[in-house]
Amino acid sequence: MKKLLALVLAAGMVFSMTACGSTSDTVSDASSAGTEDSAGSAEAEETSSDSDSDLAYITEKGTLVVGVTDFEPMDYLDEDGNWIGFDADMATAFAESLGVKVEFVEIDWDNKILELNNKSIDCVWNGMTLTDEVTSSMECSNAYSSNSQVVVLSADVADQYTDLDSLADLTFAVESGSAGEAAAEDNGLSYTSVSSQASALMEIAAGTSDAAIIDLLMAEAMVGEGTSYDNLTTGLVLVDEEYGVGFRQGSDLVTLLNEFFEQSYDDGTMTEIAAEYGIEDSIIAQ
Repeated sequence: MKKLLALVLAAGMVFSMTACGSTSDTVSDASSAGTEDSAGSAEAEETSSDSDSDLAYITEKGTLVVGVTDFEPMDYLDEDGNWIGFDADMATAFAESLGVKVEFVEIDWDNKILELNNKSIDCVWNGMTLTDEVTSSMECSNAYSSNSQVVVLSADVADQYTDLDSLADLTFAVESGSAGEAAAEDNGLSYTSVSSQASALMEIAAGTSDAAIIDLLMAEAMVGEGTSYDNLTTGLVLVDEEYGVGFRQGSDLVTLLNEFFEQSYDDGTMTEIAAEYGIEDSIIAQ
């Protein structure tokens, strides 16, 4: 009987020790799991934070994709098919400062915001006017250049159209979604929307429009003596404006670009590049 009782007590002690050991292991495992979950959450949070960073995004893929149109002297193709111009050269230099390559993609100007949000491009850098629509839909840089929307028409009739009232009977060609289109609407002018400002000039040359409304900087480079449109000239200025670069809303690249602009202006690089394309007088101090 005593032997039986001793065996029962011994079995109970073994069971008790085993149970305690199991509880300790369970607590240890739970603690370890909690640590892993915490680390996992931190990693997920960091990944989420990185995913919200345009800098991290372009660094990972190694390219800054810039949305442009054919717009001399800001973005246009040279004889070898390379994009050049004040904006193109500045974009290239900015990409180099970030340690990535630049890639230019020609876009439909009317779809620039959609292209940006779909990540088909990383920024719009193309003599873009800082309108209310642009600044409310994009994260925009500081203004870097002044500009105007100007009437372009045949030189031999320009002296007949020197005020708004005289423009009422003309038909205009404007780039769809552009500041030129907005100027036509605001002034109640009759217009046809085309795919680009270059196309607007072609409309005048073809006789399908009487005039165009385009950026002054483009007009100074593309019409008049020594250009392909030597029979055209600039006329009435409809509105003054400023250019900026647009990124996705909340983009961390904007601060870096503003710093790049400031440095480029201070060391003379911005003015030097502008002088190469004849727009040094339009550059805004940074």
